[in-house]
Amino acid sequence: MKKSILSLSILSALCLSGNVVAQEQAQEESVERITIRGAFFGQQVADAVKTPTLLLNVPQSASIIGEAQIEEQGLFSVADAMQYTPGVSIGLGEDHRDQITIRGQNTTADFFVDGLRDDVQYFRPLYNVERIEIMRGSNALLFGRGGGGGVVNRVTKTADVSSDFTVLSGNIDTFSAGGITLDTNVVIDKDQAFRLNAAADSVDSHRDFKDGSRYAFNPAWYLALSDVTSLNASYEYVNDDRLVDRGIPSLNGKPLNGVYDTFFGDKDFNNTTLEAHIARVKLDHKLSAEWSVNTTVQFADYDKAYQNLYPTAFDDESQFVTLDGYRDTTQRENFLWQLNAIGQFDIGAVSHTVLAGAEYADQSTENARMDNQFLENGSDKLSFMFSDPLVVPAHTLTVPVRDRASDVSVVSAFVQDEIGLGDNWVLVAGLRYDSFNIDVTDQIEINNGAEDGNNGLLSSDDSEISPRFGVIFKPAEDISLYASYSVSFLPRSGDQFLTLSLSSAALDAEEFRNKEVGFKWNLTDSLNLSAAAFKVERENGATVDPDNPEVSQLTGTETQGFELQLSGYITDSWSVTGGYSYLDGNQTSVSGAGSGEGQRLAQLPEHMFSVWNKFLIDEKWQWGLGIVHQSEQYASLSNNVTLRSFTRFDAAAFYTHSDALSLQLNVNNVLDTQYFPSAHNDNNISTGAPLHARVAATYRF
Repeated sequence: MKKSILSLSILSALCLSGNVVAQEQAQEESVERITIRGAFFGQQVADAVKTPTLLLNVPQSASIIGEAQIEEQGLFSVADAMQYTPGVSIGLGEDHRDQITIRGQNTTADFFVDGLRDDVQYFRPLYNVERIEIMRGSNALLFGRGGGGGVVNRVTKTADVSSDFTVLSGNIDTFSAGGITLDTNVVIDKDQAFRLNAAADSVDSHRDFKDGSRYAFNPAWYLALSDVTSLNASYEYVNDDRLVDRGIPSLNGKPLNGVYDTFFGDKDFNNTTLEAHIARVKLDHKLSAEWSVNTTVQFADYDKAYQNLYPTAFDDESQFVTLDGYRDTTQRENFLWQLNAIGQFDIGAVSHTVLAGAEYADQSTENARMDNQFLENGSDKLSFMFSDPLVVPAHTLTVPVRDRASDVSVVSAFVQDEIGLGDNWVLVAGLRYDSFNIDVTDQIEINNGAEDGNNGLLSSDDSEISPRFGVIFKPAEDISLYASYSVSFLPRSGDQFLTLSLSSAALDAEEFRNKEVGFKWNLTDSLNLSAAAFKVERENGATVDPDNPEVSQLTGTETQGFELQLSGYITDSWSVTGGYSYLDGNQTSVSGAGSGEGQRLAQLPEHMFSVWNKFLIDEKWQWGLGIVHQSEQYASLSNNVTLRSFTRFDAAAFYTHSDALSLQLNVNNVLDTQYFPSAHNDNNISTGAPLHARVAATYRF
């Protein structure tokens, strides 16, 4: 376990008296309460809903994680942020991608950036993020395909014509991981500004051999073309190179004991790389006092590769561990276009907020996979004597066992009306039409010939109409009671376009139905309470047969639950962001002779609770305290391996030295709890980081 003298000294400093962290000045704090924390209070809008509707009046459960909270808690990844979000659990993601489960629906692709699809599998950085919007519940009308349990939208920072500023930050933790970030804004003239966000990080953890690096930069330009027209343009480059660690195996229904830090792979082979280029231009124009329009064009190019050996079994009697492995490469080009028209007007005593729009997407993907091959037995799997560290027998890679190219085109149109009936009632109704077409070229099947009935050329067309309905009752201006129904779908090609086959091409798309009731209440102008009860039904789903991983089966699932959130200021010196969720999800049907009907869904803790508190001590000092609790969950649909419940305590201290310099200390897992936060399957289980600390300094000029 990697614990340095630095960790002990920092912990002592925290416990005895001083800890240090970046904090806004008094003036900045008051602005933060309005513009950042305001999103929690329902006083602000979320980009993801596409209209200027207050969150208080959106018939859907939502969480907004602002820049201030990201900085306070030292959040560096989507997984970090989701641990403080009710209804969302994190997955291991094979340790090369973001993977989450929202309301029982597991996804690697339901991620958006500035409202546009960001579906390649990678670890998304947060250095340039203004806020993260988590919208829970199936809702194809706003987001299109997928999003069975909800979506995560990152809103990036844009150039600002109001002032020049530069913020430079640096941090290091007790695992020797660290990074620097830059955020600088330059006002060119009254109509245009330039902003640059950049970051460089090193990757390390308590796990043996874990290392890596990532750097990224994001220049952005704003131009006011006229009083009613503006343009925002940005480009982002991300480069990520790190070791892949798929965790530890299980034994007798629980994670293997005594190997908390042990790496079950080949440190000279396990690796993932990503190079991403994302260019975006958005044009906003006000047509009249009632109507505005915006259109966005994005082109993105991703080059992703990962290769790994990983554990599949451990035999306690022989002390043999079994490893499997492969290499996977993906190149994807996304061209996305989106148009939104928003109208706000009254007809008699009835008010309307109309959203009408269209989207077009062209996504080209090339994916290949090569199996691992052990020289000793010529197989992709091998069992050998366990040692710590592992001495992995010689291995190589086969010729490609998958070599596919896919071209996806999507045309969509949608319309929605929020109808205000007096002071107390709002009706929401809308429809979305999606035409999804995919053409797949399977080079291996082409080379094998068409004698087996598969010539390697596959295609599928899905045309779906997705409704959304909601009703809101407002007994008072600061209270909303709502009920909603919404639908989404996922084509048979899956969220990464890899699962289309000769047999599945003719099947109906997966369908998700979300039924939800809830309330939102602004207790004060700076404190919000919200709750939602829901049911998500999934039909025609595809999952791996837990008794035969080589076979997929069609399933139906049902998840129901309850979510509660409290966000804002309890007092002028005490702010809180807290949430609780109860989740109950099961597989309701299984096709053919497959097994698993009635099984509880994987990685679905029954109870999740989190709270982050920040206390203002004086003009110089502030303190933070966080708690994360998660009840036990199953590692996979087999329900054979249980990850035990855990409670983790986090702490922080913030010190403002001057208007320019602030310092910050975060200590996570203060009680050094051993826990298992996520898994990919029964034998790929992640181990939670032990007690560790991170110190950061921020300089503003």
